Amino acid sequence: MYPILFRIGSFEIGTYGLLLAIGFLAALWLAKRLARADGLPPDAIVDISITLLIAGILGAKLLMVVVDLFNGEPFARVFSLDTLRAGGAVHGGILLAILAFFWRVRSLKLPLLKTLDALSSAVPLGQAIGRLGCIAAGCCFGTYCDAPWAIVFHNHEAARFGTPVGDPLHPVQLYFALSNLIILTILLRFRRFRKFPGQVAALFFILEGVFRMVLETWRGDFDRGLWFDISWLSTGRLTGFLFILIGSAIWFFSAKSHRKHKVQRA
Repeated sequence: MYPILFRIGSFEIGTYGLLLAIGFLAALWLAKRLARADGLPPDAIVDISITLLIAGILGAKLLMVVVDLFNGEPFARVFSLDTLRAGGAVHGGILLAILAFFWRVRSLKLPLLKTLDALSSAVPLGQAIGRLGCIAAGCCFGTYCDAPWAIVFHNHEAARFGTPVGDPLHPVQLYFALSNLIILTILLRFRRFRKFPGQVAALFFILEGVFRMVLETWRGDFDRGLWFDISWLSTGRLTGFLFILIGSAIWFFSAKSHRKHKVQRA
């Protein structure tokens, strides 16, 4: 792992931050291509994407702080420099980004479901690259693993996230990156067969929720959070379940709206 690429005095460039930026630019590139194919203005997609980036960072930090405080973490630790460096709880970022998305789409007067399809199809690409940053930083680590593919962190920089240095762990960051690539492949193929706007976005939320609920099994980090002292009820599983509900709702109302428009045209 290489949490810090280089230092010049007190200034440092973190690998996580760099990969997060690369992931954002890659997702933006793909979103612009998909938007153009759907007849949407690429410049508006750039505008929305920057808004989502800011909301995503703030939301991830806020959810991490809420989870830490709920679980009794010391106030000084929760609001330390390490918190600013950490990636945060990704689903908090996604949830706040959803709210920002609706606000910006309305202000730009874009078709909601078409725009949502274009952006949600590109999100998994950015997430997959960002998860490589988690490996480099040592955050979002997995539980103990005795399988041949276990990963061992040796750099003590990871200790600031509570990562067990020197122990074989599930490379859960890679599990998530692989799940994101699977979701990306499914969404890009599914776009060819979609029957109505919003269907791709609905599938993204459902798949993201399902993968998150399953992969939480091998998460071992503290920022995942446990609610009400229930061992399996983590923040990731709660947000994963919420994602499935959101995706199902988008699918239902998009299909209903599509049928209504077909009847009106007839």
